[in-house]
Formats: sequence, C-alpha cells, structure tokens
Amino acid sequence: MHYLAVEWDPSLGINLGFFTVRWYSLMFIAAFLLGLHLMKKIYIKDEIPVEKLDNLFMYTFISMLIGMRLGDVFFYSWDYYQDHLLEIIIPFKKLGGTWKFTGYTGFASHGAAITIILAMYFYAKKHLQKPWLFILDRLAIMVALAGFFIRFGNFFNSEIVGKPTGTNFGVIFKVNGEDFARHPTQLYEAFSYLILFFVMWFIYWKTDKKQKLGYLFGLFMAVLWSLRFVIEFLKEAQVDSREDWVFNSLNTGQVLSIPLVIIGLWLMFKTTSKDAGATKS
Repeated sequence: MHYLAVEWDPSLGINLGFFTVRWYSLMFIAAFLLGLHLMKKIYIKDEIPVEKLDNLFMYTFISMLIGMRLGDVFFYSWDYYQDHLLEIIIPFKKLGGTWKFTGYTGFASHGAAITIILAMYFYAKKHLQKPWLFILDRLAIMVALAGFFIRFGNFFNSEIVGKPTGTNFGVIFKVNGEDFARHPTQLYEAFSYLILFFVMWFIYWKTDKKQKLGYLFGLFMAVLWSLRFVIEFLKEAQVDSREDWVFNSLNTGQVLSIPLVIIGLWLMFKTTSKDAGATKS
C-alpha cells in the first residue's frame, strides 16, 4: 500500500458535451491572459503606450508555437520526421492508409526559447525603438510565470513524468496504468519557475537592476535553465535510446540547456549601468 503517495487520475478537461476543454489548453490561456495583464502594468511603469501590447502578444504567441513545434521536430523527433516531412506543418498523420487528424503532438520549450528571442529583436526594432535587451528583460518575467502554468498543464496530462521514487513518497499516475510512485517533476519545475517569477518581479519593481540592460534576461536564462538541467536527472527519458547520450549521463534537455545557462551568466556579468530606457542610436 502507498499510504504516503498521491494518486493522480484527473479528467482530460471540462466536458461541454460537444467539446472537451482540456486542462492543458486552459493553462496556456491562463498564462497569456495573466501575462498580458502584468505586462500592461510594466508598460505603464515604463511609459510605453499599452496599444503596443497587441503586437507583443502576436509576436510572442506565433514565435512560441513555431519554436515549440520545430524544437520537438529537430531536437527530439527527427528520426521520425525526416521520413514524414509533410507532417511537420500539417496536423495529420497517415494511419492505416488514410490521413487522420491528430493535432500537433510534440512541443519543446528549447525551440520556443530560440524563436521568441529572435522575434523580440524585430518587435523591439519596429515597435519600441528600444534596445533588444530592453524587451527581453521584461518579457522574461512573464515567461517564467508561463513556465509555471505550462508545467502544471503537463501535470494534468500526466506527461513528462519523473522516475520512480522507489519509496512510498511521490505521485502515482493512475491514468498511465501505474501503481507505483514517481517524482512529480512537472511540479518541481512549475513551482521553481513560480519562485523565479516572484524574484524577478520583485527585482523589477523594487531595485534598479532593470536599468542594467540584459540583467533580468540573463538571470532568467541562468536560473531557469539551470533548474531544468538539475530536474532532468529525475525525469524519464523523452526520447527512446537517448536518455543518456553525452558522457553516459546527460540527456537532450540538459545538453540544450547548457549554452542557454552560459548566455545568461554572460549577460548578468557583462551588463553595465546603461539606462535601459534609452533609445537606440
């Protein structure tokens, strides 16, 4: 008997009869709505017209979806997609000789990290007329919060599970037909990111660190991807036969996190007290 373990067997979402609103989708919506609300406060603080938030939303949303999709394709599932290139861009798969709608079944946060950063370059240049790092510093606060909601959505889906604890402590994912406890790594990440959000929010409002271009973004990169690197040791492999593919210890997620941590540390220690509100010359 697992007296100290939590049995987790949630529904897929809210059944409306004709359609099921999945919990994971609700987490995405909550992340964007709350993120927009908080970014509005930041824009008002920085004396930026709030109308510019509409374009920020579109740049972020579209680049995130593209990046998460391509990240899964090239970082985790290329062995499959190299022979099914059409399925990269259409949500259908050929099953039993016929094409069936499956939706997009793979996303990777490392891909989103790349595309959102690139998208913010064009947004800052076209709509803000401010340095690239100015918007990255502020958006990073919201991305940390979004990470909390996304990982919570993964927990609802009983996916990206942790390794067995080998004890009575942990979570039993009943929906996966299991009767043993695992590390709830989704929750480890979710609440780590939530703490990071509160720390960055405090730094922005209560200190002068936001005047140092790149400091907040560097802090975000260094801490979030370091957390991801450590927690990956407790996760089950997300790619068959590639659980430990560097030095027999590091997996795909950890290898991809290393350069992002280095970039973050470089930004934190490189930055000067240059006024973050200054326009580009």
